[in-house]
Amino acid sequence: MHVTVNGCRLFVDIDGAKLVADGPIMREKPTLVLLHGGPGMDHSMYKPAFASLADRAQVVYVDHRGNGRSEDGPSGGWTLAQWGDDVKGLCDVLGIEKPVVLGTSFGGFVAQAYATRHPAHPARLILMNTAARLDVGTVVGTAGRLGGLAAWLTTGRFVTDPLELFGTDAFNSFSPLLKTLWPVESVDESRRAVSRNNVLLHFSQPGGEYWRMDFRPALKRIQCPTLVIGGEDDTVTPVDQSVEIAAAIPEGLAELVRVPGAGHPVFRDDPTILDLIAARLG
Repeated sequence: MHVTVNGCRLFVDIDGAKLVADGPIMREKPTLVLLHGGPGMDHSMYKPAFASLADRAQVVYVDHRGNGRSEDGPSGGWTLAQWGDDVKGLCDVLGIEKPVVLGTSFGGFVAQAYATRHPAHPARLILMNTAARLDVGTVVGTAGRLGGLAAWLTTGRFVTDPLELFGTDAFNSFSPLLKTLWPVESVDESRRAVSRNNVLLHFSQPGGEYWRMDFRPALKRIQCPTLVIGGEDDTVTPVDQSVEIAAAIPEGLAELVRVPGAGHPVFRDDPTILDLIAARLG
């Protein structure tokens, strides 16, 4: 379905009921809002894996404006501030109070924008395989450590100009080596995703927000318990960047989980992460 949020029609899908019959009462489940990676991808990265959480929470999938099946809106609205405000606006439109908000990769950038701009709104935050800023040295160094010289060279080219390699033979040949850079789990997953390279180009153009973002100072505004998950073999947002996020969040609110042998995102390589998330839903 589509709902209008801040003047733009966003695509939304839902797994599970909010209220379930439980003896003499209607029991209310928490709501988990999933923010997908990209930019230029869609919510299908979470399907079917996160449907398994529908017995514990109402699971809400959304395509960011300019992404997937959502409307573009003006390109001037393709900013982390607007995408973050859209999360709050979506919850207002759907009547969602105190959500658990999970963002993966680019979705984690959006989740940080949302949580630092609306710190009293979320009940919990989950930041998976993401970063507070682009740290080219850490990304390229991690790729070299895990994949050798060829991986180091290809990753350096990718983070310098993401569109230069996107979809090319070089990208496709190295993505398995790099634990699936801007990944697809299978041919089927790739085919069912709605990709929008125009928003990726906008975000990562020279001088674009991809290069300028830095949430580290703002993370001190976070007020809710925050689970930070990083994969030890993630070359897109290396685990050191998860450590950096956790260190910037106020003391006592951040829980850092490093997942051995897992890449980007971790739930593909270690499905038990879904059990950890389920246990943190409240």
